[in-house]
Amino acid sequence: MATAPGREVLLLVALVLALDAVFLSIYFVGNVRSASDPAKVAFTAVWTLAILVIAIRGLSRIRSARLHKPLD
Repeated sequence: MATAPGREVLLLVALVLALDAVFLSIYFVGNVRSASDPAKVAFTAVWTLAILVIAIRGLSRIRSARLHKPLD
């Protein structure tokens, strides 16, 4: 059985991979590579901020899970 921090790490990795898959799909299907430079910068900024939100949330949950270990 996985520990609480281990589950949180796996969840964080899964969420980052899923978000990357979504943004890569948008990039190729939405033809962002042929968009204007400001549009590319905006797309990259939104992608980066989305990853940042997921990472901060995940890392804080991992820290919380490590600090609040159940007593056996």
